[in-house]
Amino acid sequence: MSKRVNAKYKISRRLGASLWGNAKDPVNKRAYAPGQHGVAKRKKTSDYGTQLREKQKLRGYYGNITERQFRKIYAEASRRRGDTGENLIGLLESRLDTVVYRMGVVATVFAARQFVNHGHVKVNGKRVNIASYNVQEGDVIEVKEKSRQLASVLEMIQNPQHSVPEYIEFDQADMKAKFVRVPKLAEVPYPVQMQPNFVIEFYSR
Repeated sequence: MSKRVNAKYKISRRLGASLWGNAKDPVNKRAYAPGQHGVAKRKKTSDYGTQLREKQKLRGYYGNITERQFRKIYAEASRRRGDTGENLIGLLESRLDTVVYRMGVVATVFAARQFVNHGHVKVNGKRVNIASYNVQEGDVIEVKEKSRQLASVLEMIQNPQHSVPEYIEFDQADMKAKFVRVPKLAEVPYPVQMQPNFVIEFYSR
């Protein structure tokens, strides 16, 4: 098992939820935190504990974003008009690594970040290697021509379970996608329930 996969599973074990819906996730059999006292730690949590856990779930789901980055995203979400929770989800789903993950050309959001960092992606015809790049409505994201023949990419595209959410138009033949719109919370295909309102409460204390 790679360090990356192992680290991902540790996040799930710590939070007691299979964040990415992977059937192989150890948390499905051991729904308690890792370590000698993991079982004992599963006690009734306070309001603060609930808020913290929901924040950690969102941070973990999107590739274990650093606290500094996540706080910056929250600050931008609260600055914008409308519901802050919906804004937060919209900003997270607008990250380039998230969009690449939603396209289904990589297996995980961690792999999507690495894929972008290694220069395999173009946005509106220009190479972008910044995973946190903010994709705008109407932007066209594509896998570079040379990268389309990577074995890992071809395997993902041919997966019968491959599906793309409605807010992204994906051309499988050209491995090109259009970011149609910023999604609402209800549209995002989370395998577990996400509650951004608790995250807002956490930062609003």
